[in-house]
Amino acid sequence: MQRWRGLESVPSGWGRSVVTVGVFDGVHRGHQQLIGRAVERGRERGLPTALVTFDPHPAELIRPGSHPARLTSLRRRADLVAGLGVDAFCVLPFTAELARTEPAEFAHEVLVERLHAADVVVGRNFTFGHKAKGDVALLTELGQKFGFGVEGLDLITDDGITFSSTYIRSCIAAGDVETAAAALGRPHRIEGVVVHGDRRGRDLGFPTANLSTPPYTALPADGVYAGRFGITTVKEGSRLLPAAISVGTNPTFSGRVRSVEAYVLDVDEDFYGFEVALDFEHRLRGQERFDDVESLIVQMQRDVDRARELLGG
Repeated sequence: MQRWRGLESVPSGWGRSVVTVGVFDGVHRGHQQLIGRAVERGRERGLPTALVTFDPHPAELIRPGSHPARLTSLRRRADLVAGLGVDAFCVLPFTAELARTEPAEFAHEVLVERLHAADVVVGRNFTFGHKAKGDVALLTELGQKFGFGVEGLDLITDDGITFSSTYIRSCIAAGDVETAAAALGRPHRIEGVVVHGDRRGRDLGFPTANLSTPPYTALPADGVYAGRFGITTVKEGSRLLPAAISVGTNPTFSGRVRSVEAYVLDVDEDFYGFEVALDFEHRLRGQERFDDVESLIVQMQRDVDRARELLGG
């Protein structure tokens, strides 16, 4: 899959294509259906599929300080859509200039002049252009004018609930990682670099890898989780290791800074400095404050035993 940042990165020889446009944060089941239809349409017409997304999230520029929690990094998003069969991943920097672009200008400059769209596949609730004045109906009119077809898909639902990034963020914020996984089609993942912590976990008999995560990362509610620790090394390759994961402020030790720590089961390695991933599969309990260290250690052992049971390792 080709990866482009900015329209100037689109190769001059890029021909006709089927295009889908959206933020696609999470690449959840609704997104997967939409992207899958674009890929299917491209194959029907013998054309490549191009996906257009934005960075930063448009909300951050339109309403500074309102950037929603990020479900996927751009790199993760690109990897996921590549697995769905997309041929080109195009990131448009969301600038004040782009925000002021009128719908007709966006359609002509992005979809026609640069991506040579033969068809455009979007969600039924898709909006675009200055002050989100463009919708599927207007896009269809512009398609008739500029020579591309438009298909607007209804969002996928389950038991009356529409799968959306907003819905998934609310599940994660509540610590309901299992419901979030059902909507995503996979466990929620966060990524970061292992940094030095206070080494308290090692003193307690449970050495942890402390993650430094990028801004706006969608962290689950404070508590303890069972999940997987993903790491790639030259020696071992890519591994997903069972882990007990803590999110919170360590109230037993009067902590104030929110942190993410993973105790990797049955592995004694130094992960410092590595980029790693954490997949959240089950919530074990909420954050608690213990009266003494001994009680905390007993509970930590219970958490590890429960994580091992749930993860099958």
